[in-house]
Amino acid sequence: MPTYSTLSVNQRAAGVAQVTMSRPAVFNAFDEAMIAELDTAFTALAADASVRVIVLAGDGKHFSAGADLQWMQRASQASREWNLDDARRFAAMLARIADCPKPTVARLQGAALGGGVGLACACDIAIAADSASFSVSEARFGILPAVIGPYVVNAVGKRQALRLALATTRILAAEALSIGLVHKVVAVDALDAAVDATVTELLAGGPMAQQEIKQLYAQLATGPITPEVRELTAQTISRVRGTDEAREGFTAFLDKRHANWIPHP
Repeated sequence: MPTYSTLSVNQRAAGVAQVTMSRPAVFNAFDEAMIAELDTAFTALAADASVRVIVLAGDGKHFSAGADLQWMQRASQASREWNLDDARRFAAMLARIADCPKPTVARLQGAALGGGVGLACACDIAIAADSASFSVSEARFGILPAVIGPYVVNAVGKRQALRLALATTRILAAEALSIGLVHKVVAVDALDAAVDATVTELLAGGPMAQQEIKQLYAQLATGPITPEVRELTAQTISRVRGTDEAREGFTAFLDKRHANWIPHP
């Protein structure tokens, strides 16, 4: 594995890697270095056959305060070309997380602000402590949540995303749950147990099936189910039914045993 200055990457459990943003002194705000390292870490873990699930976490009291203000100040004084290259690297990193072929889980405590909300929305599943809070705060600094915007819209819908971005409202975990920003809210001392329970559920699914789910669902939009969509789904399931993993899954169920992809205790 690569070495990192802004992250720690550890084995959380068998088949589970945890990527922890490790700049607690600035509430895990990210800059050019952390963006590059998150991209590198998720690229490496996606290619590691021993990793089935990736947990994204933040060290200390807070998940992430979003963009490092010194980084943003540098950006405000840089050229348009520098800013475009920089924004493209940020966009590529979020896509790396969202497009990861393996299930991803965000572990959220404290504050998730600006790009920190974007990171949570880029993960497949988000689990928050009941004391967590969230704000899409960019407009307060005279900028906008552009790169994270599609991920926030996908998570909560356009009207809620617009409200969060325009008003920069800080919402608590219960409201984040009600609008779909997070999937589960638990007491802070139960956060790791809740993450581990979700990870256990994910490990019970076939890894290739989960990869196929992510690829298929990335192509599906809310709206009419067109003939093209029906054909895409039919082609996908007909191909996957004939795989070794599918045969093992059905055989294991009929034999009343665990499938061979489930880690042993």
